[in-house]
Amino acid sequence: MMRQPILPPAMLGILGGGQLGRMFAVAAKTMGYRVTVLDPDGNAPAADYADVHLCAPFNDHAALKEMAETCAAITTEFENVNADSMRWLAQHVPVSPSGDCVAIAQDRIAEKSWIAKAGLATAPYLAIETVEGLNHDLTPYLPGILKTARLGYDGKGQVRVKTAAEARAAYADLGGQPCVLEKMLPLELEVSAIVTRSSPHEVAVFPVAENRHAKGILDISIVPAQIDPALAAKAQQMALKLAEALDYVGVLAVEFFVLQGGELVVNEMAPRPHNSGHYTIDACVTSQYEQQVRAMCALHPGRTDLLSPIAMVNLLGDVWQADGGEPKWDVLMQAPNAHLHLYGKKEARPGRKMGHFCVLADSAEAALAQAEAIKDTLAP
Repeated sequence: MMRQPILPPAMLGILGGGQLGRMFAVAAKTMGYRVTVLDPDGNAPAADYADVHLCAPFNDHAALKEMAETCAAITTEFENVNADSMRWLAQHVPVSPSGDCVAIAQDRIAEKSWIAKAGLATAPYLAIETVEGLNHDLTPYLPGILKTARLGYDGKGQVRVKTAAEARAAYADLGGQPCVLEKMLPLELEVSAIVTRSSPHEVAVFPVAENRHAKGILDISIVPAQIDPALAAKAQQMALKLAEALDYVGVLAVEFFVLQGGELVVNEMAPRPHNSGHYTIDACVTSQYEQQVRAMCALHPGRTDLLSPIAMVNLLGDVWQADGGEPKWDVLMQAPNAHLHLYGKKEARPGRKMGHFCVLADSAEAALAQAEAIKDTLAP
């Protein structure tokens, strides 16, 4: 049964008030909607643009009840929100993505199982629920990366291991919690595809981004990805297939490893807009945040045409001065084809995402070269 479209000036709710929530709020407000943000941080970046900031935990019943009574639809900006809260809200108001989809993305073991159910390849892996799980022959998964099943992001909760002894020691260091031991594969590069799905017949996918990481955190995204167009199309098709298998509603990001020889395997998914999709604000007909609004409001996804090649660079707290002083913005701010996006965070810390900037050019190569040159000028 098709839902009726939700139109402005309806109130939309979002669980989480970080930078992704902030950019969602900007998109929703621009489209004429009102926004309620639930986040326990009194300085949540999204609160700057929200009509209502419910400063409470994600499982606070009074806050959830207020959202259920005042919001026409609700979404989330990160996967580690309370899935049971989302399930409760869904009894009263449309929630997308579903709490069930978010719960799958919260657990690497469940996530990899669903990827396999969709008929998509992953790296060889072993699910380790208890220490006894390490009594298996680990050879097929070594050298590998031991990853906590839950609450890992930006390289956190991950340990590289070469031997079974190292795997057992790393498991103990991670607290003996459920983990996945994933075989390291010969990577050519990493890419991501972002899908919007409002219904089974209303889907769109953004151009594939090529992603480069530093210390486990996304550093630069290049669009279009510098890969064979047929391989990029395959990544898009695989992302759509996973969204269909999950009966997903919302914006879904799927990260891939491109192996030497051109094989694609799924790394992981994120049930929300994604860091590698920030480029869509400046370079696409519709941004991933407007798509998030459209999907939750039962509107057809907007067009995803790429208007210009682009490179996006993450700005971490490392480029701020040791005394808290601002980076040297001069070159960036004077470049007519560059766009700065700061997230309004009060404190800069090493490794903390404080903003990003994009450079648009006639080619991806030119955009990347200029973006890297600008990045060099920002070093403290």
